[in-house]
Amino acid sequence: MSPRRRVKDKWRGKSWYRVVSPPYFGNVELGSVPADETQKLIGRVVEATLYDITNDFAHQYLKMYFQITRIDGKTAQTMFKGHEYSRDYLRSLVRRRTTRVDGIFNVTTKNGYTLRISICAFTLARIKTSQEYEIRKIMQKIAEEKASALTFDQFVQEMVLGKIASDIYNEAKKIAPLRHVGVRKSKLLRKPEVEKVAVPATTQA
Repeated sequence: MSPRRRVKDKWRGKSWYRVVSPPYFGNVELGSVPADETQKLIGRVVEATLYDITNDFAHQYLKMYFQITRIDGKTAQTMFKGHEYSRDYLRSLVRRRTTRVDGIFNVTTKNGYTLRISICAFTLARIKTSQEYEIRKIMQKIAEEKASALTFDQFVQEMVLGKIASDIYNEAKKIAPLRHVGVRKSKLLRKPEVEKVAVPATTQA
């Protein structure tokens, strides 16, 4: 049998599976992947952009990573694994005679998921080291408060769609004039072995 025939046969034995985003990102179709066994798909990471999910052209700069967690028929279900700004977009934010403030923090959500997030702020003019320190403190405070108050699904939505960055901007602009604040990168470090579920308080008779 020729090598070319063998390659054809290899592809013929594979099935295609539709990959969808998690429910908190609307179960949007992200593409299709081939596999000869469904188990080989579990753990595979698929890349998309926020534009693929929102259909908003302004969101093309944000790359997102989803990990396949289970297969339902011909549909591959995923969970959020991380995101990052595209290199071109990050480069476009840099200006001369301004300051870039970076903060990298590990945060844990209300239901026990731990993420490493990288937040950046770009000022309108150069600022003092003491101001950088204050802005970084605000980044950490808001990121940690948000994480402890929100579930993983809620935190990821607010992070990717800009709500957390907006809250940081509104607080940090009191320290120095800012041009941009964003969570430029995130990575899921750990998920709980048993997910924490909120238990309603019981009242004693």
